[in-house]
Parts: sequence; C-alpha cells; structure tokens
Amino acid sequence: MATEFIEHVWIPMPDGTRLSARLFLPEGARSHAVPAVLEYIPYRKRDGTRGRDEAMHGYFAEHGYAAVRVDIRGTGESEGHMADEYLELEQDDACEVIAWIAAQDWCDGNVGMMGKSWSGFNSLQVAARRPPALKAIITCYSTDDRFKDDIHFMNGCLLNDNLWWGSIMMGYQARPLDPEVVGESWREDWQKRLESLPFFPAMWAEHQSYDEYWKHGSVQEDYSSIQCPVMVVGAWADSYTNSVPRLLENLSVPTRGIIGPWGHVYPQDGVPGPAIGFLQEATRWWDQWLKGRDTGVMAEPKLRAYINDPIAPETSRPDQPGRWVGSDWPLAEPMRAMHLTPGGALTDAPEEGGLLPIRSPQSHGIASGEWMGVGCPGEMPADQRIEDGGALVFETEVLGDDLEILGVPELDLHLASDKPVAQVVVRLGDVAPDGRVTRVSYQVLNLTHRNGHETPEALVPGRFETVKVKLSTCGHRFAAGHKLRISVGTAYWPIIWPAPEAATLTIDTEHSLLHLPRRVGGDAHPGFEPPAHGPACPITMIRPAKLERQVTTDYLTGEVTYVTNGEGGLFGEGVLRFDEIGTVLSHSLRRELTIHPDDPASARYKLHQVYEMGREGWETASVLDSEMTCDAENFYLSARMTVTLNGEEVFANDWSQTIKRALI
Repeated sequence: MATEFIEHVWIPMPDGTRLSARLFLPEGARSHAVPAVLEYIPYRKRDGTRGRDEAMHGYFAEHGYAAVRVDIRGTGESEGHMADEYLELEQDDACEVIAWIAAQDWCDGNVGMMGKSWSGFNSLQVAARRPPALKAIITCYSTDDRFKDDIHFMNGCLLNDNLWWGSIMMGYQARPLDPEVVGESWREDWQKRLESLPFFPAMWAEHQSYDEYWKHGSVQEDYSSIQCPVMVVGAWADSYTNSVPRLLENLSVPTRGIIGPWGHVYPQDGVPGPAIGFLQEATRWWDQWLKGRDTGVMAEPKLRAYINDPIAPETSRPDQPGRWVGSDWPLAEPMRAMHLTPGGALTDAPEEGGLLPIRSPQSHGIASGEWMGVGCPGEMPADQRIEDGGALVFETEVLGDDLEILGVPELDLHLASDKPVAQVVVRLGDVAPDGRVTRVSYQVLNLTHRNGHETPEALVPGRFETVKVKLSTCGHRFAAGHKLRISVGTAYWPIIWPAPEAATLTIDTEHSLLHLPRRVGGDAHPGFEPPAHGPACPITMIRPAKLERQVTTDYLTGEVTYVTNGEGGLFGEGVLRFDEIGTVLSHSLRRELTIHPDDPASARYKLHQVYEMGREGWETASVLDSEMTCDAENFYLSARMTVTLNGEEVFANDWSQTIKRALI
C-alpha cells in the first residue's frame, strides 16, 4: 500500500501554542478514513529519530494506519517551553493531539498510542487520562513507578545516569528549531529555549524519596484509571523490565506482555538478538483493538518471554542464545527456597550460626556494565569474578539438572549495619564449569528505604533487621554442570552514587533465605516472525563512531577511574546525514567516574558532551561540561554550556547547585 508522507503540519493547542507533527497516511485514507497510531516524544521528529520513525511509522501506513509522530511542546519544531518530563501540561497536550487526530478526515475516530522510554511512559500516563478516542496502547521500556525504576533513582539509590541523562537532555534542548520548518522566527525561538534551559540533573536529584513529584505520572497510584487494552514490552538487557509483571498483575484491562533479550531499542531492531517481527505484532494489536478484528492475540499466553541460555560474560554481546516460552502470569509454581550458610553455600536445608561481615571497596561494581543497555559494544556486564572478591559469595553445588527461572528472585537478608545510612547490592550469577561468572540479575537498595520509599528511616547501628531485596525480573536457564551464585556487597560504582560513609554490614546467614521463581513445564512458544520494516530513510554515513571503554587503577593514589568515550555517535550510530533534508548530526560524549576504594567522599563524575548539527550556512554546536561531587552532607552539581552558530558564540551559561543529602 502506497503512503502519503507529510513532513510538517501544525496541531493547535487551546492556549495558542502549536505542536509540530509528521504524518504517514495510507493511500486512500482521505476518502476512506482509517485508525491512527500516535507516538509523542521530545526527541525531534525531523532530525532526531527520523531514521527510526520512517521505517516504523511507514510500516504502519503500509498496513492501513495513519501514523502521527508529534514533538512535545518546547522540543523539535513545536512551540512553547518544556520545563520538565511528564508534566501535566504534556499530558493535557497529548489529549488535545488525540482529539485533533480523531477529528481529521483521514481518521475514523479510533486512535492508538505507543512508544518506548519517554513515549512508553506517556502512553501509560495518557491512557490513565482516558481521552475518548484512545482505544489501546503499546508501552515499551517504561515504568509504573517513576522513583523506584526510572533513570534517576533505583530503590532509593541515586543513579549516576541521572547526571548522564540530564546532561544529554540539556544538549538535546540546546538544538535549534529548523528554519526550513518554522521560518524566520527560528532564531528568536531558539534563543528563548536556550535562556530557559532547565538544569535537569539537579532538579531530579533534589527529590530523594517517593514524594508528590514522583507520584505524578506513576500509574501505580491508580491502576484502575487505565481502561483501554495495554501491550507492555520489556527486555533483559534493558533497565525497564520490572514494570512488566507489575502491569500484567495489576491492570484490570486486556493485557499482553513480551520480554525479549534486547537492550533499549525497539524489538524489530533488538540487540542482543534475536530481533523479532515486532511491527507485525504491533499491527495485530492495533487490528484487534482499533479495527475490531479477532487476530488471536487474546488467545495467546499472557506473557511471552525469552529464556536466556548460559553464555560467556563477554561485554559485547550481539546475540543471546535461548528460546521463547509462553506463560500465564503470575507463574503457578511455588518459589524454591534456598538457605545461605556460614560456609558460603546455598542449600535446601538451613544451617545454624554464622555472622558474616562485609564492607565492599567503593569501586565495587566496575564490572557491572551499563545500567541501561542500548546495544552498544562493551556495555554488558563483565566476568563477575572481578567483583566477587569484594562481596560475600554463596553458591550451590554443581547442578545435576537444568534449573530454569522466570520472574523476580527475592533475597531475605537478616542484617545489621554499623552506620545509619548504608547500601546493599545483591547479584545473581551463573557459574560456568570453567569458573567464569555471568550476571543474571541484580538489585541495589538504600537500606534507609527498606520499609518503603516515601518515608526513609535511618538504620540503628548494630540492630538486626530482616530486609527483602527483590532482584530485577529475569528469565534464565542454569544448565546442568553449572552453579548458581548469590553475591552480597555494599557499593556499586559506577552504577550508583555511594553512601555518605563506608558501612560494614553483618549478615546473619541462619535467618537469610533466597527465593527463586522456578519455571516448570513444556509450554514453549514458537516465537515470532522475522523483523520487518517500512521504507528505509535515506541516510549517508559520514564517519563511523569511535567507542572506548576502560577501567584504570592508579597505584600511586589508589583511585579507580571508569571511562567511556563515544566520538561521533552517542549510541554507536556514527556521524550521519539525513539526505532528504541535508542535515548532519554528530553527538560525542565522554564520561569519567573516579573513586577511591576507601573513601565514598572521593566520588567524582565528569562529563564532556558535544552536539553538532546543521547544514551549509546553518551549522550549530553545543558544548556541555558537567560535574558532580559530594561530601557526607551534600551533593554538588555544576555545568557550563557554550552554543555556537556558524562558529560564533550565541549563548553561554553556568549552573551550580548544592543539594542536601536526605538519608542517601
């Protein structure tokens, strides 16, 4: 089916602000109206996500759907100001956009909404607003809990990716509006956008517990507010998978879930592979709920998940062996309980006695890989033996039979701390016969959040308590001949910022217990169709990206430094030109995270980012240097940005903020 492509249309908002949209219309839609699919994000439809958008939304148009790609207010060529993520105004605008789409002559009044990450979040949030024309959503790599599971905090610990992502958003928002779209006003509007640029990482770091700021936009506050069908997608190498079982369990509407082996990319392009025919699955979902056809999706298992097979702990992992299974959710099998012993074993029967202390080096975590995988070389966790010398380790005997798990492993730890603020880190590993250890799942917990994230409570030094650590959702087959390992530590750099003081935890093994979500049965799923795409966007590779990743130890000072450097392509994509609009993009970012193994106050994070875009006569660049340090009482964040047009400076600013630590 041929597609009518419209580069730019304005969608008016009630306050006079106009949002910019791209349209992909099926042939004949203007005379025979069709359902529509909306994706609504701040990442610039014209030159930011153009390559991905055309192949995906072009596919939907080829299969009878009007696809609408809209930039959020204050981003891309859309007018107005974006003051923060997931604001009520963002949701208000989305409801207006959906009403506008439903009223067009090419739309039959039925609208679906979809997206990954930001647009996965707002698909859930807008569904909770119940706009009348919204009939179904697909949410990929999102969360129902903005505090516990987003890129800012993880179980009460401050993620270092908060600075990374906040700095990237500042660089994104420093990009100009395109004069070919908005005309002569582009320069004035760009200047206003630069002058109102938020200091995102500091704004997010101020909210250190689950307060009203995070409750807004967290649909777990009222699952019943969502009344349309929901497909939810997660991935084992991504960081937004824990919400999949929660949404499947708590939503009362028709739901289906998919969890694959990939990182933070749509499944039709999924890495680690195998990628799947996700656009075919999405079309089946839209056909079911927007066209009223019985496509059989509701006769399939509630969750289709990929069970990872054992694999060597290589940091670059283009493919993941395993198989697809279909399961009802939650699983019917009871959890398997395994006891921690004083001698470092995991057994089916408890053993008396055993108080084991652990204080990990502050550099514990250097083999962790990235918090959020995106399919780049070098980002996966390395051999966990690097870490296990700084942790308490408990492992099974060699397995005589395969042990397959799917779900949320839980570790009940009876412990005491010698400090009022402390962290615990738990890793689940697969030990191969040659001794190499692959991380299967992990979780961190700020122990002052042990009883909930709304009202943190300081620990009483020396007092034993039982703390439940729910590891990240996982699906894995431990093969016969392998061993299962649990590792417990007290730091996880560079994933999380360290606690104010180095704490020693004492683990009472006799009263500590691991619960494994066993999966038993032969309910294999045949898998999915091969990946399909719409017409490719014309792109020229100007220069491939240069990627570097290394950890060094200075044996004079003792400092450990973790460095990643991406030149020309933040996610490995390289320097690209979108040929249809003649625009060249280059995004480079260097991170340097340094800490002394004995001193949490030595933590230092430096980030250098350069974003260049434009074409002849309209060449823009922004340079941003960000830094974060701390002492026991405060976080210190700073940044400096300069922006140029055709080599001349048009904007410069400095930000600096001190943020008091609140039991973190």
